[in-house]
Amino acid sequence: MESKLKYYLQVADNALILSHRLGEYSSHGPFLEEDLANTNVALDLIGIAESILDETGRQEGLGRTGDDLAYRRNETEFLNCLLVEQPNTDFAFVMVRQFFTDAFHFYFFSELTKSNDAFLSAVGYKSLKEVTYHLRRSSEWMIRLGDGTPEANAKTTHAIQTLWKFSHEFFIENAIDLEMKNAGIGVDLKVVESNWMQKIREIFYMSKLSIPENNYQYSGGKNGVHTENLGYILAEMQYLPSKYPDAVW
Repeated sequence: MESKLKYYLQVADNALILSHRLGEYSSHGPFLEEDLANTNVALDLIGIAESILDETGRQEGLGRTGDDLAYRRNETEFLNCLLVEQPNTDFAFVMVRQFFTDAFHFYFFSELTKSNDAFLSAVGYKSLKEVTYHLRRSSEWMIRLGDGTPEANAKTTHAIQTLWKFSHEFFIENAIDLEMKNAGIGVDLKVVESNWMQKIREIFYMSKLSIPENNYQYSGGKNGVHTENLGYILAEMQYLPSKYPDAVW
């Protein structure tokens, strides 16, 4: 598959896998309105993923649809970052993972609007409307949890310490990222990272939360090397198409 289509998949797979994780958390929110908000974010993300996967299949020219790319790829063919496949654990984990990803998405899609690829630029403009709301919501929750009860602060701190080591893979440039940046198709992840860190510091300051001192980072997801968590996700997500390959709906 050519580099540009792999770049498409990197963007789509982050949204697709995170949408599934949020879908798993449906009915587990702290109250009804928040449960609905969480589900709406999942729907926004799967909408982003669907549009990119459909276009990837079209440009690929092999007869594969967006559904084929979502439900008939194996684990090593998924190019999402490791953060989005991490388990829900509890509401603090859900919101910390969401905040890290929302901040990345906001600045990533902002830069993507400048792409000389007409499709990706359009994705950037359209997605910004949704991820702006996502970031505002998760930022508010970080402040509410961090500056809330001692128990809420402790759980949020634990989630940050656990998930921080996955958060910087968004900004590690692989060969595809470099090629697309140099071609004017992809974004400069160093610019995205700088803006992301500024937002993290701002919200953590307001939340009475601290950035972990340990800067060790896990990576590999963008190159198809994943944690065991993705295998469990795909076993559930792809069960119906695998069991009934001729099913239509």
